[in-house]
Amino acid sequence: MPEHEITVSCPVPAGFAVDQVRGMFDLKPEKTASETFVVDVPADDELIDGRPWRIGVIVGPSGSGKTTVARDVYGKRFREGGFRWEKAKAVCDQFAGHSMKTVTQTLNAVGFSSPPAWVKPHHVLSGGERFRCDLARALLCSSGPVATRPRGDARGAVATPPVDLVAFDEFTSVVDRTVAKIGSAAIAKSLRKDRFGADKKFVAVTCHYDVLDWLEPDWVLDMSSQQLARGRLRRFPDGRPAIELQVAPVHRGAWELFRRHHYLNTSIQRAAQCFCAFWPQPSGVWEPVAFSAWWRAMIRGNARKAMREHRTVVLPDYQGVGIGNRLSEYCASLYASQGMRVYSTTGHPGMIRYRAASPLWACTRHGHAPSTKTGILAKWCESQGLHANAANSRDRITGGFVYVGPAMDRAQADAMLAARPRPFCLSDAEREALAIARERGGVTAAAVARRTGRSATHALKSLRTLAAEGYLREFRVGRARIAFEPLDS
Repeated sequence: MPEHEITVSCPVPAGFAVDQVRGMFDLKPEKTASETFVVDVPADDELIDGRPWRIGVIVGPSGSGKTTVARDVYGKRFREGGFRWEKAKAVCDQFAGHSMKTVTQTLNAVGFSSPPAWVKPHHVLSGGERFRCDLARALLCSSGPVATRPRGDARGAVATPPVDLVAFDEFTSVVDRTVAKIGSAAIAKSLRKDRFGADKKFVAVTCHYDVLDWLEPDWVLDMSSQQLARGRLRRFPDGRPAIELQVAPVHRGAWELFRRHHYLNTSIQRAAQCFCAFWPQPSGVWEPVAFSAWWRAMIRGNARKAMREHRTVVLPDYQGVGIGNRLSEYCASLYASQGMRVYSTTGHPGMIRYRAASPLWACTRHGHAPSTKTGILAKWCESQGLHANAANSRDRITGGFVYVGPAMDRAQADAMLAARPRPFCLSDAEREALAIARERGGVTAAAVARRTGRSATHALKSLRTLAAEGYLREFRVGRARIAFEPLDS
């Protein structure tokens, strides 16, 4: 465990303002300001808990010397500041020297799993998306392995195997804390599953202590005390803190919140049954984070006994920790409890890889570009004696699966399917109009206008929007009056 002694100094400029501050706070008149840090940092090849370490953290308040220590210890492997992203190029086109397969796998591994966003320039993305792009580029385009030699006489010594390491400054400093926790869990999971390579090591330099439980680092250097804690941090029985989500049926209008993040951003079937997963916020509000739509599978002679997954998507800030797969399996078990066969076809490489290895799904088909018989799923199909046919799904790589996992409790499933879908993505005026219509069993624009204080024209527009979305049914009363009544779904 090498010890590092780092001294930094700078001249103190002379001036009237400087003399004033010295007099106000009784500072010593010095021409040079200096500070020394003496810290222990694990060596690249050091074993912690009997195995090579993968994740380290240098944490402490601002001004405690985190960046100074990381810069001195890791040199060129220390990523300080963001990358230069060209505004005229898409994000996925700025990983020079790497195949598109490697790039997409890396973006998925850091929790950035939205193909529509991959083809956009970096500067138009959200703060959370830009953070994950920078992280992916640091992990994929780091300065590369650095060979280390054993202590003692270097002449005649054999160099140890190269170590691929990247230290990332200001980790999660530019994103909100929920996004920071999810991003930390995503990067930790991918590192420990060797998705960036078997020897990749990552050191997070941050002022936020709340990411420690989600990163589960092998060592932590706390710069507030300059003390090193060795050994994997696991304060929870199952590793990182549990993620509790609430799933509820929603109206298909919820798709508008999620559609631009799905690689098939077209309209969904009007008859689709839709569900949302909600994440509890400290304020007590349940925030929607994932969406899944299902409809009856068109199977000859068995249309009433089969359901097919139509769309499943997770908002970018919450990708990378398995929320989409868990929501998909929740819905599949829901329909399995009704005695239905549950099918799913997906073109997302991360979801295909997960289901190919999951005991809850059985692969029924592998469709990809003609005359291509390679890839994880194709090899898995071959080992299982399945046919990897070249079905044409708009030239996309797709995998077909059937759910073979356990079914949900029948009473719980019946209650979920019988629940009224939540109104979603409605304006305040539309919510008020819908509440009045459900309260009265039927309503006109004039009645809504009287109750809400809005104009009749505005009320009629809100009611017709609700009718178009399937919340209300429009009908005529007499020759001229138009009325609306609520529908069950």
